[in-house]
Amino acid sequence: MNPITRRQFGSLTAAVATASLTRSLWAREAAALAGGRRFYIALIADSHIIDNFYVKGSENGVEDNESILVTTPRLTSARDLINSLSPAIEQVFLIGDYFHNYPSTDYDFYFKNTTRLDNAKAITDAFHMPVHLGFGNHDYDVKNVPREMSNRLFKAKFNADPYSVLDYKGCKFIHLNNFLGSTQDRTAADFNPGIGSLGEEHLHWFEAQLQQHKPTFVFIHYPLIAVQATEFQGYGLHPLLRKYQDTIQLVVSGHVHRWIDYAHTYGPQHYIMAATRYDPNAYMLLEIDPDHGTWRFMNSNLVEWSTHYSKPYHAV
Repeated sequence: MNPITRRQFGSLTAAVATASLTRSLWAREAAALAGGRRFYIALIADSHIIDNFYVKGSENGVEDNESILVTTPRLTSARDLINSLSPAIEQVFLIGDYFHNYPSTDYDFYFKNTTRLDNAKAITDAFHMPVHLGFGNHDYDVKNVPREMSNRLFKAKFNADPYSVLDYKGCKFIHLNNFLGSTQDRTAADFNPGIGSLGEEHLHWFEAQLQQHKPTFVFIHYPLIAVQATEFQGYGLHPLLRKYQDTIQLVVSGHVHRWIDYAHTYGPQHYIMAATRYDPNAYMLLEIDPDHGTWRFMNSNLVEWSTHYSKPYHAV
């Protein structure tokens, strides 16, 4: 087990101390609005779970090297808080960087050893509700590991597909994958791992989902500013978001590890959310009311925008 610093211990202690307040306020506010078909979901991003093969000191700077060593207790803290809420959270969506890089390029290695993939699964298996996984750049390693191997591992270890949709209580919840297009293909002329792209098949699949005109919540690891706007003769993610902005309720990304509000820059409301890697309070709690076609970011008032951090939840 890795030792933690006094600062890290203080952060975790504060999270525990505020959890009972959060639960109390959550129950009070949610109960006051109970009725109809309202339900609650939670979003998490960038947990970056490691294992005993991780080489300490591999990150960029002090903050990154400290935070990576406590990703397990921070995700566990977020999970325990989400599990404790009543009315209950019904679905959880994890928006990529579930674990942190690959300790081996050998597929069989992950079945002969207990790795960060297994560690991440052990944490999320203890959620009381289903957890739906999206892919982040650290869940791939497009320079060194074939994307097909990453996809195969996700299926074998987590029963998760590269992209997915959950139809639930009249709404759609879509995990897009911005690592399937040419910018993430190391053999392509426009290879650029810093720019996301979906690929033509994925884009057509996405539009087919949107054409059903159900209230849709979209999750994608890279923020929209870092995703290729168009990929095929004007066809791409950004035009689709604008075309179906009345259907798409919300777009949420991770990757940047900070809370950022892009408002309606790309059509639908677009948030980047912070990472549990840096703050165990970095989760989004959403109330969805399919009867009225509305949703609320229940803990938006705790967010310290443009930082890694959140304050304790307070009722609106």
